[in-house]
Amino acid sequence: MSHRTALESLGLQALAVQRLVAYLDVLAHWGSRINLTGVSTDEDRVRVLVASVLPALPLLRPGRLIDVGSGNGSPGLVFAALCDEIEVTLLEPRLKRWAFLREAARVMQRPGVSARRDRHDTYSGPQAQTVTLRALRLPLGKLAPLVQDGGRLLVFGGQPEPGEGFAEEPAAGGLTCRVFRRCST
Repeated sequence: MSHRTALESLGLQALAVQRLVAYLDVLAHWGSRINLTGVSTDEDRVRVLVASVLPALPLLRPGRLIDVGSGNGSPGLVFAALCDEIEVTLLEPRLKRWAFLREAARVMQRPGVSARRDRHDTYSGPQAQTVTLRALRLPLGKLAPLVQDGGRLLVFGGQPEPGEGFAEEPAAGGLTCRVFRRCST
């Protein structure tokens, strides 16, 4: 099954499908040269990188989203493809992955997406209403400077280390992430 067919089966809008096909095609091409993901088929890429994050879409806050350790682009680029009302900043310190993210954002033709070669602790830009993290184990307190008061931190995969400044929200059905709200400092 092609990326397009698998994405269309999810019931996504045509523009989102177009952007996601561009992203997944670049991912498949670059994945043959650098290790971006363990999945190798079109159908598996859609299932693992796109479908798995869709239940979290209603949790996004309008405004800015920062994706920490963006690596293969999910969930940051996926949310960018699906939600035009957010600005997306992808943080990735590793050179080859950062270069991949820049190329993927370019071919998606989605304004308001930037890839920065920064770690979470060297980022000096504005805070975000939503911060995402996938398969990285970082203390929540170290991510607090990225998240506006009252904003959300969505953690996909792995168990975050406890940290002050966040309260966990109850999980809704179908969520594949843990949700934390930034408490006032």
